[in-house]
Amino acid sequence: MTSQPATPAITVEAKGLVKTFGSTRALDGFDLDVPAGQVTGFLGPNGAGKSTAIRILLGLLRADSGTARVLGQDAWSDQVAIHRRLAYVPGDASLWPNLTGGEAIDVLARLGGQEHRREGKRANSVRREELLERFELDPTKKARTYSKGNRQKVALVAALASDAELFVFDEPTSGLDPLMEAVFQAEVRSLRDEGKTVLLSSHILAEVEKLCDTVTIIRAGKAVESGTLDELRHLTRSTVNATLDAGPPATAGRSEMHGLDGLEGIHDLAIDQGRVRFDVDHHHLTRVLGVLADAGVQNLTIAPPSLEDLFLRHYGDGGEDRDRQPEQGQREGSR
Repeated sequence: MTSQPATPAITVEAKGLVKTFGSTRALDGFDLDVPAGQVTGFLGPNGAGKSTAIRILLGLLRADSGTARVLGQDAWSDQVAIHRRLAYVPGDASLWPNLTGGEAIDVLARLGGQEHRREGKRANSVRREELLERFELDPTKKARTYSKGNRQKVALVAALASDAELFVFDEPTSGLDPLMEAVFQAEVRSLRDEGKTVLLSSHILAEVEKLCDTVTIIRAGKAVESGTLDELRHLTRSTVNATLDAGPPATAGRSEMHGLDGLEGIHDLAIDQGRVRFDVDHHHLTRVLGVLADAGVQNLTIAPPSLEDLFLRHYGDGGEDRDRQPEQGQREGSR
C-alpha cells in the first residue's frame, strides 16, 4: 500500500491567492493557515470570498496566482490524493435523486476510499448507524424526497463516518434545526478530541465561538484578521455597568461623572444618577477601571466582547459582493 505524506503542523496553507471572475476580484492576495488538530473558523460577510477560497483549497477551482497546500500536498496537482484524506460538506449538498439516503452515503464512502479504514467499534458501518440515529435520518427514503435539512444530514453522516484527516465544512448546518445543530457541534468536538483538523465556515457566530480554536476573518477577498478569540478581542470593546457611591449633579444636561465623560477610550456613555454604562476600548480598560475605583465603585460588571461584537463592529457592512460565480456542478456530498 502506498504510504501517505505525513500531515504537517499546518494542515492547510494558502499564500497570496488571487482569483477573478471577469471584472470581479473574488480573492485579492488571500492567506490562510489551518493548524493541525484544531478547529479553525472561517468567517466573512456575504460575498467576502469564503466559498471561492474553499473551492480553490479543494482543487475545484484554480487560482490565478498564489499557492495552496493541503495535508502537505499541492491543492491542484495532488487533488485526487488529497481528496482521499479529507471530507467535505458544502452548504447545499446535491444528491443523486433516485438513490436512497443510505445508498448515497455508500457511494460517497466508496468515492472517498473510506469504507474499510476504521476498526473495532469505530468501524465505518457501526459509526454510520450511530450517526443516522443521532441525526434522526431515515436512510431508506429516496433523496428526491428529502428536505434541504435531510440532504445536509446525508452529507454530514457520510463525512463524519469517514476516517479523514481533514474535515472541511462550508455552512454545514444550513437547513438544520437547533437540535441537529447541537448534534453537529458535539461531533466537531469529538473530531478535535481525536486529533482531527477542521476548517469550519459558518454564518452562526455563536457556533464558531463555541467550537473554534482559531478564527480567520475574510473581507473583500483578503484575510483581515486571524488568531485565537482572545487574541482578536483586543480589536473591540467591553461593556461596563457600574454603580458609584454618588453621582454628581448634572450640568447643562451632562455630567462629568467623576472624570468619565470625555475620557479617551470611552464610548456611548450613559448616566443615571449613580449608575453608569459605557463601552470601552480594550487597551483603555485598565486605566478606566482605575478612574472608577477612585470614584468609589459599589457594583461593577464587565461584559467581554463576543465574536459577534467583533465581527459586526469591524466587518458588518460587507463591502462588495465578490463571491458570486457560476456554481460548481455538485455531486460533492461529503467529498
